[in-house]
Amino acid sequence: MKKIVIDARESGTSTGRYIDKLIEYLYRLNPAHEIIILTKPDRVAFFQEITPNFRVFSSPFKEFSFAEQFDFKKQLKDLRPDLVHFGKTEQPILYWGKTITTIHDLTTARFNNPAKNKVVFKIKQIIYKAVIIVASKKSKFILTPSNFVKKDLASFSKINPSKIVVTYEAADKITDKTIALPALANKKFLLYVGRPNPHKNLGRLIKTFIILRKTYPDLLLVLAGKKDVNYQKIESSLNPNIKPYIIFTDFISDGQLRYLYENCLAYVFPSLSEGFGLPGLEAMIHGAPVISSSATCLPEIYSSAASYFNPLSVDDMVRTISLVISDKNIRNKLITAGYSQIKKYSWQRMANQTLDVYNKALL
Repeated sequence: MKKIVIDARESGTSTGRYIDKLIEYLYRLNPAHEIIILTKPDRVAFFQEITPNFRVFSSPFKEFSFAEQFDFKKQLKDLRPDLVHFGKTEQPILYWGKTITTIHDLTTARFNNPAKNKVVFKIKQIIYKAVIIVASKKSKFILTPSNFVKKDLASFSKINPSKIVVTYEAADKITDKTIALPALANKKFLLYVGRPNPHKNLGRLIKTFIILRKTYPDLLLVLAGKKDVNYQKIESSLNPNIKPYIIFTDFISDGQLRYLYENCLAYVFPSLSEGFGLPGLEAMIHGAPVISSSATCLPEIYSSAASYFNPLSVDDMVRTISLVISDKNIRNKLITAGYSQIKKYSWQRMANQTLDVYNKALL
């Protein structure tokens, strides 16, 4: 029996959904290996409950820290694993045991974050780029969530694409009871769900919305997500004339999110860079027509189930969104196509593919 360690320190976060779902569905496969999960202290009980036959240990070592590079490395070495799966790029670069790494995208290497100290962020960005290259070269295999990221990573890291395996992720229907947002009752609104980081392109989405309101004066824009520094900056920069028509939800429950997906006129995803584009699939599974950026992996993931625009062109965004929200037949076709598209993705299939990679890496 081989010993496999899975780095699940990101568990419980939005980016950690991947590792949570991988471990959940991997457990159902009853793998013929000893599986050890390393996670933050507050997530130990979660994994002990959903994977009682896996061993779970606390690993309180923050990403991009000296503790990660030295203390986490020591923890791994002491466990003497046959294979370590790092669920994100961040890892001890001096750990030279057999590894595989999941690299979700190269967004952090290419886009700044105005909420962070510029100098500190730039230094971290340089380090992050180096970690990507080191991890790509020393890992037995690399997992990516799309073919776009596979090609992008192979070019960036100068590695053979044959060692990169695409394991598509999936979307889950929210099972919590729908909770209405009274302020949106009987309102027509466009929806965006997610972070407000620069690569999400919300500045152009807001400019687009301002133009759309000239034709659709009853239209609202809902930006759903926890109000961090970047959201606060966007909100404070708004013209008072448009501010009442852009709704910043701050943190919302799953039931409220379900309400937004089920009642929006369309879900708009203006992002400049994604590795998989999960929010669009979440919108599809709840019956929302999706209007998406044509950048990076999004056409690969959504195929013909979305209507696309050039995310660098406000004019094209206005034209595409206007066409969809003004034509019920187009919206219905997108909704139907969305229901078909989401069936192409499965967490169980992803776990099966990942286990196959484990077995190949262990040969």
